[in-house]
Amino acid sequence: MTTGAVEVVVDRLGAAGDGIAEHTGQRLFIPGVLPGERVAVRPGAARGDGRAAAVVRRLSNAETRTTPACRHFGRCGGCALQHLAPAAYAAWKRATIIEALSRHGLAETTVADVLVVPPGDRRRAVFSAVGRKEGAAIGFAEAQAHAIVDLAECPVTAPALVRLLPALKAAFAWLLGSGERGQAIATLTSSGVDLVLEIGPAPDLAARERLARLATEADIARLSWRKPGRTVEVLVQRRPVQVHFDGVPAVFPPAAFLQASLAGEAALIAEVLAGVGNATKVLDLYAGIGTFSLPLSQRAGVTALEGDAEAVRALAASAAAARAAVLVERRDLARDPPDPSMLDRFEAVVFDPPRAGARAVAEALAASSVATAVAVSCNPQTFARDARILVDGGFRLLRVRPIDQFLWSPHVELVAHFRREAS
Repeated sequence: MTTGAVEVVVDRLGAAGDGIAEHTGQRLFIPGVLPGERVAVRPGAARGDGRAAAVVRRLSNAETRTTPACRHFGRCGGCALQHLAPAAYAAWKRATIIEALSRHGLAETTVADVLVVPPGDRRRAVFSAVGRKEGAAIGFAEAQAHAIVDLAECPVTAPALVRLLPALKAAFAWLLGSGERGQAIATLTSSGVDLVLEIGPAPDLAARERLARLATEADIARLSWRKPGRTVEVLVQRRPVQVHFDGVPAVFPPAAFLQASLAGEAALIAEVLAGVGNATKVLDLYAGIGTFSLPLSQRAGVTALEGDAEAVRALAASAAAARAAVLVERRDLARDPPDPSMLDRFEAVVFDPPRAGARAVAEALAASSVATAVAVSCNPQTFARDARILVDGGFRLLRVRPIDQFLWSPHVELVAHFRREAS
């Protein structure tokens, strides 16, 4: 055996998609392996409550192993689970939700099968770029590293975005000096590609002219620039930029939040509509640019609360254009969550918080008389915590629907339906 290597059997997959094995009482995190496989690994740096380990040689293969779809798998940090066969992959994602619920005493919850989006459906990508003497590299960061994998393909991402890579690589070659870094936030909208370049110095007149030519040659609907952490400046807008939520047109500000995939978004909307049912007065919390508010407005009066000013303006404009029954208010829900008396005005509440969850909102809902709640979450751990609060407050968790729009990653989205128990 190679010097420094140890032989272990992989026990299970961890939350990040790495294989986990034990050696001399120490936990090892091993990328690219599957439960049941025997591998020779070289332990490395401390990581969490164990150590990272690199595979020296795989000595056996699990029956659930399959051929990865991408040549970059293993280096690129965008995907962790391309080597896991589809049925086992979906089962693992569902199990992560069941495990999180179990830790909060909700093991009896009905968790539906996972809806897995198809390859090529990811419509938003944040490509990282680094300048080099010989040009530029553009792609995603390596796993557990800052180096950039210079992408030649990406089966997860929409082909229209992948086709932009050569043009973006050429642009970053003159936008970035050697060692300088930037990002390209590319979103496929109903109007075409919306592109935001995130680089340090503002482009000068010559750079703006070259970027205008890029927008025309690559048929980019809108091209913007921003310094990291600053306001977006639109450089070129060739046509109005819109998206559609269940058929309702919506204004899309540059780099606004959008669900990762079209199929995933459609599934989320369908589950939210089903969960709300026949409610006629609905509160949509963390409303964004209207992913759920606008479809809900076709059947109910909606009050939408959102903290981001640009998103609030966009949703208000979309609602006005569609003559939708949406009252939009700006509110920082982390600092100023609604109180139970406000919630009592509504028959149903929808909330789609960031990964940190919505503890304060859940506590207010638990203390309210609201009959129906629908939760959307991208973090099973914080969702389970918030679900426990709702259940303790008199709600019944009817079911959870996992929706995997983060294909081959360890992340999974979900929608959950709650009904208040009759007193």
